[in-house]
Amino acid sequence: MKQFPVNKNSLALTVVSILGIGFFIAGLLHILDYFIVKVLLFGSFGVLVIIAFWYAFKNDGKKNRPEEQLQDDLQ
Repeated sequence: MKQFPVNKNSLALTVVSILGIGFFIAGLLHILDYFIVKVLLFGSFGVLVIIAFWYAFKNDGKKNRPEEQLQDDLQ
């Protein structure tokens, strides 16, 4: 039995939550001024943006009904 389902939505939520928690903790501890922390946090944000664009371009539009069987919605 899987306790943690692995799909696109759960992976995206996990990455976003880790990034948000990372910014929050780094802000609380006043370590955002360190260069390596800035590189890690903004680098992970950049990777997240690249993955989001990759999934957006890869996503195929799905039609609700086939074009061969036209249906009149006015009745």
